[in-house]
This record gives sequence, C-alpha cells and structure tokens, in this order.
Amino acid sequence: MARNYFGTDGIRGRVGQHPITVDFVLKLGWAAGKVLTRHANGKKRVLIGKDTRVSGYMFESALEAGLIAAGVNVFMLGPMPTPAIAYLTRAFRANAGIVISASHNAYQDNGIKFFGGDGFKLSDEIEAEIEALLDQPLVTNDSSQLGKAQRVSDAGGRYIEFCKGTLPAGFSLSGFKLVVDCANGATYDVAPKVFRELGAEVQVIGNSPDGVNINRDCGSTHLQPLATAVVDSGAQLGIAFDGDGDRVMFVDADGSTVDGDQLIYIIAQHRHHHGGCSGVAGTLMSNLGLELALQKLNIPFLRTKVGDRYVVEAMREKGWTLGGESSGHVLCAELNTTGDGIVAALQVLRAIADSGQPLAQLKAGMAMLPQTMINVPLAKKGPIAANAEIDAAVAAAQQQLQGRGRVLLRPSGTEPLVRVMVEGENRDEVAALAASLAAVVKQQLGS
Repeated sequence: MARNYFGTDGIRGRVGQHPITVDFVLKLGWAAGKVLTRHANGKKRVLIGKDTRVSGYMFESALEAGLIAAGVNVFMLGPMPTPAIAYLTRAFRANAGIVISASHNAYQDNGIKFFGGDGFKLSDEIEAEIEALLDQPLVTNDSSQLGKAQRVSDAGGRYIEFCKGTLPAGFSLSGFKLVVDCANGATYDVAPKVFRELGAEVQVIGNSPDGVNINRDCGSTHLQPLATAVVDSGAQLGIAFDGDGDRVMFVDADGSTVDGDQLIYIIAQHRHHHGGCSGVAGTLMSNLGLELALQKLNIPFLRTKVGDRYVVEAMREKGWTLGGESSGHVLCAELNTTGDGIVAALQVLRAIADSGQPLAQLKAGMAMLPQTMINVPLAKKGPIAANAEIDAAVAAAQQQLQGRGRVLLRPSGTEPLVRVMVEGENRDEVAALAASLAAVVKQQLGS
C-alpha cells in the first residue's frame, strides 16, 4: 500500500497545516493505538515523549485523547530525547512509543514518529495499516474500555542511568572539560547530568528552551556558538545535539567541526583496536574519505539510501553494530535501537580516554574529501524523470573525476527539490562541477 503521510522519519510538516493539525493528530493517535496494540496480550500501553516546541503541548493532548479513545493506557514522559523514548518503550514493556518532534527543524514545524515495542521504527507495512485506518470513522471505545493516562516522573533519571550504563564499570570522565550545546531542545536537562555524573567539567549552552528557540542559531546545525565557547573556555572539545537528541556533532579544541562520518570513523577505529569492528553502514551521502579510511582498517563498508531507518535495516541484515550518517545520526546497535546522540558522544569520549589522544589527532586518520551540495528547486515534488541532458552532464562530470570522486543527484524526500552533490580530491574542481550540474538540472527541471 502506498503511504500518503509517513515519510522516512514519521509524519512532519508545518504546525496548523495538514496533516500537522490537532484533528489529524487526534485521529492518528486513535488509529495508531488500534494498530499497534491489536496483538497485545494483557495491558495496552503506549509511551508519549516530546521535544521542547510550544506546539508539543497541543499535540501531546491530541495523541493522548486518541489513544485513550482506542482503549490504550498512555504514559506521558514529557520532554525527552527521541532515543530515550526508544529505550523506555522497551524498559516499560510498552506496545509502542511515540515522539512529538521535528528533529532539527525550526519551532514552526512539528512531527510524529513511532517506535514499536522492540524499540525500532515501524515497518512500511505497519505504517500503511495505520494510514488505512485513518480513512475509517473514529469509533470511541465503550466507557468501560477506555484507556487511562499517567505521568512518568522518573523518565529522565531512568534514561540518564541507561546512558551511563553503556560505558564500562568504573569509566570516568574526570579531567575532561567539555562544552555541551543542547539546541534548546530535548536534551537540555539530561545531557549535562550524564556528563557531570561521569565526572566531567561541563559548560552548557543552548539549555534554556522557551518553546520557540529550539535549534535557533544553536545545536548540531549551527556549530559556531559552540566553537566559540570551546575556544574561549579552553575546553578540550564541544558536543552539540539537535532538537530531539538523536544527532550529535563535535568540535575539537580549535573549534573545528567533527561531523558524523568522522565520529563513526573514530568509534570504528577504537573498536577495531579493542575487539574488532565487523562492518559499518553509511549512506549515499557518506564522505568517500570514510569509506577509504575504513578500507585501510579492513572494515567492510556499505552504503544505503539516505535516512537512518535504512541504515538500521542494513545493520540488522548484516549483523553489524555501527553505522550512521554525516548529519550526526550515529547508531551503536548493541547499545540502543536508534540513533542516540548522548550514547554516541560517550563512545567517542571513551575512544579519546582509552587512546590518550586529543580529538583532532583521532580524526586525522580519516581524510575528508571536499564535498559540495547544491539544492535545486523543482517545479514539483517527485522522482527525477529520465533526462538526456542531465544524464550527459552527470556522465561528463564522472569522466572528469576519473574515479577520484563521486556524483550524486538525489530528490529530497520532504521538499520539491533535488540535491546535487559532487565529491572529489580538488575543492575548486568539485565546486565548479557541482555548480555546472546544478545549472543543467535547474534548466531542465527547475521551478
């Protein structure tokens, strides 16, 4: 069945515009409650968490009402990172977990994403079942069969202990001086506590959410404030999360960016030297430098479609425990079922502590190839149809690179645009090729 609402990471859009409206989310809660608990033996139980957007209050109430109408007991977690909901869904033996968040987007957007009882994101088939039920009338259970709701007061503490438990017993961050940017989002309370309780000296920025400042000039998509704070404070490094805490980026002591591909390399290298790394899953957008660096360590590397759900699928199929995206989604499958910014950050800090080397030195083993990406608006959203002019331009660019780089044209999954990416050894050549390709795409398909 075709999916009309679910994208690669749940349902997302502008607040107040269909489908991110109160009436739709209420019915979505009902439909999801019916589908996700249909095989429940005993209690029907679903967790709801959210980030710090002001609209989260509204959609939290709508989901709660829909789930209760479907006979589901609801556990309200309040503001919590997305990976915390994945973990707590398993810990509570719940049928599902629901996150109200638009991740790294601005506060005007919001979204709904789901985890099954196993802590993994839903399959396409389950999402299609939920969508099919959205076309049916909402029928409220008999009053004797309605669900109930309760707040979970210790959700934050449970997740903090989980994060610390992903490290070896006795591991300490004593002697580390860190700056942590919480993006005024879901990690604002738990992340600083994790690092401090492990012994680090922590300066925190982006930890004063007001409902509208989430991701605004802070967090993993705006690293300059973090870089400035690290340099000014003399910290060893800085850690930045996105609004819902499933992405993480670092800056080193000089304020230089360390992105998701480099973090994956650092973790893979550490595991290679301490027991082995069976393989790494990345995406079509992963830097070629990561692939080449892993080759030197004899670590297999596999590219998937863009989106952490596809990385997870590949990791599960291969039996690998490490993967992720350059955007900062880093998946450590033996520790959590989804990208977890705090857990990934701890794995990097462990690599630094065990090696005795600073972050800048650890990342030096991977040479980042210059990469230029240009977004070209399309006349309408959809796949790129076969186009002789575009095909010829891509072939010419690939011939010019002569195996020293890559060319990728990828339609956005959420917007009417195509991403033109060129990667290679020479920065100027890469930028010129990307601009030339983007011009051809705009001429042929542009709005």
